[in-house]
Amino acid sequence: MIDTLIQVVGAADARLEMSPVDYALLFVYFIFVLGIGIVVRRSVKSSLDFFLSGRSIPAWIAGLAFISANLGAVEILGFAANGAQYGFASVHYYWIGAIPAMVFLGIVMMPFYYGSKIRSVPEYLRRRYNKPTHLVNASSFAVSSVLIAGVNLYSLAIVLVALLGWSLPLAIVVAALLVLVYVVAGGLTGAIYNEVLQFFVIIAGLIPLTIVAVAAAGGPQEVLHRLADYPSYWLHPWSGTAVGGDNPIGDWIGIILGQAFILSFGYWTTNFAEVQRALSARNLSSARRAPIIGAYPKIFIPFIVILPGIVAALIIPDLGTSEDPQMTYTNAIPLLMDTLLPNGVLGVAVTGLVAAFMAGMAANVSSFNAVFTYDIWQTYVKKNRPDHYYLKFGRWITVIGVAIGIGTAFIAASYNNINDYLQTLFSFFQAPVFVTFILGMFWKRMSPWAGFYGMVSGIVAAAGVWVAGATHPDLFRSPFQQAMWMGIAAAVVDLIVSLIVTPLTKPRPISELVGLVKGMEIRDAAADAKPVRWYKQPVVLGGGAITLALAMYIPFTFL
Repeated sequence: MIDTLIQVVGAADARLEMSPVDYALLFVYFIFVLGIGIVVRRSVKSSLDFFLSGRSIPAWIAGLAFISANLGAVEILGFAANGAQYGFASVHYYWIGAIPAMVFLGIVMMPFYYGSKIRSVPEYLRRRYNKPTHLVNASSFAVSSVLIAGVNLYSLAIVLVALLGWSLPLAIVVAALLVLVYVVAGGLTGAIYNEVLQFFVIIAGLIPLTIVAVAAAGGPQEVLHRLADYPSYWLHPWSGTAVGGDNPIGDWIGIILGQAFILSFGYWTTNFAEVQRALSARNLSSARRAPIIGAYPKIFIPFIVILPGIVAALIIPDLGTSEDPQMTYTNAIPLLMDTLLPNGVLGVAVTGLVAAFMAGMAANVSSFNAVFTYDIWQTYVKKNRPDHYYLKFGRWITVIGVAIGIGTAFIAASYNNINDYLQTLFSFFQAPVFVTFILGMFWKRMSPWAGFYGMVSGIVAAAGVWVAGATHPDLFRSPFQQAMWMGIAAAVVDLIVSLIVTPLTKPRPISELVGLVKGMEIRDAAADAKPVRWYKQPVVLGGGAITLALAMYIPFTFL
């Protein structure tokens, strides 16, 4: 059975063989997506409606949108590629590299974000520090957003190329237009409700693919038996993580300090593409629960993303090593779909892929337009204009952001594993931003100029590690280990510079720190007036999520 599959995959054409039923499923999905955007447009009457959904979204919808916004190209193609390249070693990015940070966001940081009524993450930095700090963060976030949007756009284009045999440039443009329509029409509300729909479509597409792939490889026992011939970290995530070990993800210092703490907390708590979903919630209680609700499905995502990538490595021997551009690790999921899924099921899986990439791109585009409009245009270019001006500008800058994303999609096309590209991007910007945030939230004396110089120094430090890795290829085991140490360097340098500069510069007056520093939070009267049952308390939900995530490691010790 496996030998036959290998022959079939090796001879597979790049174009998916879809039936009319498969195309009909995809067509119906597009109708729903565009319809949601058009219907929601009627409720968009102000810039707050467009950029933050009028702060009216229920907790469970905000929570599903929170996780769906992340379930884009990085998750589906990127971590499937990781599975095909490194096995289960990549689960660290989920169980200790995501869940604790998502819980921390809900319990600790959302009271500051939501209570202070900020409209974006960079706006918090402006109010806590100063405009130079704010401008650095807003500009770097805007740049990284369109770069990451390009990754999702490229991934969606791959699917369209496989479906229709189009050229890559044509597929990228068409894919961009599909996302543009519903984001421009419905703003964040349109994006959020589509992301909830997309979440269920993604799950419906990936679960059958995983089941069929494992069965085609001979079943769970056969998969485990064959993985015994691979390096031990393929089955035991912590194997080879000693300093100087062979685990390609990195050593335990990089995994725990670099990934699980600095990069993970930096991404999940200060990346506005994620925080924006929680900020759309109807009250503080809902906003705090939103990322924690999203943490529960996040725990199980490795089994429908990393596992199919592992199976792809077992049945596609040329994957990642062939000169054929269709055989990159990034294409592991599309190759499995084309080879294993029957008509009808193939349509569901393809629709799930398309949904994932549209969700990821919409998340970055909708956060880009909010940050550029509020934090750059309104703050530094056109101040004190009527609200309808910023609503109109937000729609136009969405068009421009998508156009830039088209250009950045071709950057992503040059990577064998797009996750390498994404982890490097996050390491440049997220680590120093997180350190600056935490110092500002918990230390009243932290001065505005310490925030600025600390953040800039952190970015420079990350760039220095990246240059060292580029000029000395043997310095790191993989791009992932390099990214972890970029984060560590950025955080340490940011912390040191901030501690040095703070005593030498003037702090903000205490009166200006209300709602921005621990101990000075703004209470949500509406949330306080309606007690939440004990099992809905953020601390209880968060503790359950972290316990379950850590428990997921236990079965791997017996494999």
